Amino acid sequence: MKKTNQLTLSAMFFTIGLILPFLIGQIPAVGQMLLPMHIPVLLCGLIVGWKYGLAVGFLLPLMRGVLFGMPVLFPNGIAMAFELGTYGLVVGFLYGHSRWQCVKALYRCLIAAMLAGRLVWGVIRTLLILPGGGAFTWGMFLAGSLLNAIPGIILQLTLIPAIMVALNRAKIVPFHKEPSLRGETGH
Repeated sequence: MKKTNQLTLSAMFFTIGLILPFLIGQIPAVGQMLLPMHIPVLLCGLIVGWKYGLAVGFLLPLMRGVLFGMPVLFPNGIAMAFELGTYGLVVGFLYGHSRWQCVKALYRCLIAAMLAGRLVWGVIRTLLILPGGGAFTWGMFLAGSLLNAIPGIILQLTLIPAIMVALNRAKIVPFHKEPSLRGETGH
């Protein structure tokens, strides 16, 4: 039953990732700034786990590229596949192995995943462009991974914890605290 629930939730997050860019990204510049595919991938990693977050994150941009032509598969879609796969993997692994699952741990895991994903995106982008004689400069990396993404980063750091707190309050995805020998709390 657990495996069925995980697959169902993963399919739901995958579907949201396919559809959400249509709602947010009707103006391409706005869609690129708000990073709509990142949200369901991060939530999938947090709620379903790192394996499913990795799979959904890696396959989502490739499937969107094939079905809808956005993102363009080379080099954007391929680089995004590695980036989003890293988000799902890192956030799911770190949060799943956190001593406490609380808002503080959630922020730590989100920030670590965002940093790791952006670094992977930069490395993959560089590797994809080099054989063609192109260059991926430090300025291009900063613009693509940070400066242009600030609205999306803010949205993720606001919306995802709010969703997780709401799911905790509804007892759908409760936070947990691992008991310690010294009686520490997870807050």
